[in-house]
Amino acid sequence: MHVQEWLDTVPAAAVYAVVGVVIGLESLGIPLPGEIVLVSAALLSSQHGGVDPVILGTCATVGAIVGDSIGYAIGRRGGRPLLAWLGRKFPKHFGEGHIATAERSFDRWGMWAVFFGRFVALLRIFAGPLAGVLRMPYWKFLIANVFGGILWAGGTTAVVYYLGVVAESWLKRFSWLGLVAAVLVGVGSMLFVKRKAQRATAEREAAAAAAPAGAGKAASSD
Repeated sequence: MHVQEWLDTVPAAAVYAVVGVVIGLESLGIPLPGEIVLVSAALLSSQHGGVDPVILGTCATVGAIVGDSIGYAIGRRGGRPLLAWLGRKFPKHFGEGHIATAERSFDRWGMWAVFFGRFVALLRIFAGPLAGVLRMPYWKFLIANVFGGILWAGGTTAVVYYLGVVAESWLKRFSWLGLVAAVLVGVGSMLFVKRKAQRATAEREAAAAAAPAGAGKAASSD
């Protein structure tokens, strides 16, 4: 069933809860379609008087901030063994290439990686746990987490809601286009990160293959 149609069959309180929980779990590190659920709920809010966009945006923001914070705590406690375990269990999401790409982003951008990672599908599930594993100071993480969560969750809700109000008659017939756009953005960012992850994996394998050869050459010269 269409996500928006399903949300339309449940009470407003359940819509708020579903949005907050799904986004919270995604931010914690569990791959879930948080962006699609949020866009669907915001579109529903623009057409359904029972769903308050302010409450919806607040629930989405709280879910994003709390989920990321829990992910940070888990990552800080579990450390790299946690990443290794996740890589074995979920290689498509936590493979060595993905982790290497995310680590390079953190090394280069620091707390900005947490902030901007909120807007990239795959990085959303990495930001909290990886910040904890890399021992980023919590106050830096918290600032980036709060502002990123507010801008992404609250901003997405506001933009989609007001677009829905302005073009309500059009969206009633073509609201699925909003979801298609959200999916395309999410898939595009995911493919971009996946390509970088594959490149990082190939570079790591090439370096590992070259290391023994170099060591053997040095030994023979001795």
